[in-house]
Amino acid sequence: MSPQAPGAVLLIRPRHFTPNPQTADDNVFQAAGQAPGAPSSALSAAAYDEVTRVAAALEAEGIPVHLFEDDDPTRPDSVFPNNWLSTHAGGRIAVHPMYAENRRRERRWDIIEELKRHYRVQDVIDSSGLELDGVFLEGTGAMVLDHASRIAYVARSRRADPIALERFCTAFGYEPMVFDAADPGGVPIYHTNVMMCVGTEFALVGLDLISSTQRRMEVAERLGQYGRAVVDLTYEQVCAFAGNAIELRSPTGRVLAMSSRGLASLRPEQREAIEASCRILPLDVPTIELAGGSVRCMIVGVHLDPRPTAGPAPAREPAVAAQAGITPAEVVAAPATPGQALSVTTSRSTPK
Repeated sequence: MSPQAPGAVLLIRPRHFTPNPQTADDNVFQAAGQAPGAPSSALSAAAYDEVTRVAAALEAEGIPVHLFEDDDPTRPDSVFPNNWLSTHAGGRIAVHPMYAENRRRERRWDIIEELKRHYRVQDVIDSSGLELDGVFLEGTGAMVLDHASRIAYVARSRRADPIALERFCTAFGYEPMVFDAADPGGVPIYHTNVMMCVGTEFALVGLDLISSTQRRMEVAERLGQYGRAVVDLTYEQVCAFAGNAIELRSPTGRVLAMSSRGLASLRPEQREAIEASCRILPLDVPTIELAGGSVRCMIVGVHLDPRPTAGPAPAREPAVAAQAGITPAEVVAAPATPGQALSVTTSRSTPK
């Protein structure tokens, strides 16, 4: 079983999606796609339907999906929960500090409580207090984690502060590998996961975006260790979100969840390198991509051990379920095992 490929995922289905004006100044992928010519209500409806189809496609592969509703109009980017939440082996959850002020509202403790119902959660390390000091680390957007080799690949940006990164790596046992990366115009890559995806036996990476030739070679060498195939992406393929993908584990083998647009940009030999160990699952998310992220940004991989189930839980009152943001399917499927105590560690100190 590969530690790189989670066997379950978490998604947020938003009713008020729109490209976020607070994130547009450093997200060139968002800026390049922001002229849809459609009213916000149409964008929201289209994004809602896209998440619904993604969830159905993953479930059809046998991958459990924890789907949460979001009806808050103040959270335009809630479809990208991987920036505030990540899960880790050993029953650990990380809550991350966010750069944009309106994105900080996306953190939902009801989601963490629901994860506890399904999985063994030993502790939650909450670093969100670092936002008060202007210190940010936007989860598995800012970091691409190699869970097997315990390396955190990070492109420097204001969304990936070295202080927060050091704390995360110390707490969760990763070695940071930091590099400068920029688009052809010299604008820093805002999130590492738009240019890099690490799978079990392959890695996708826009090597030419790494500014230092020496660092580029070091990153390629580390990614390629233990025989992993390194698929070098062009900037045009990165703009098509070919790097914004995630390897998942299904009952029939590993699949790479990737946008249809990203898949269409790949050359035959690149597809062959991926498909040597992993089947590609194309997903259509053109509306969501207007916000500057794609399939990987939408998915929180669940790296937690499932709880033993003792039969179905009593049905909740619909009003309670709606308030918690839980879909009817999850209410029925929730295990009856009582939730264990949650240990929360918070982080708040002045950077030195």
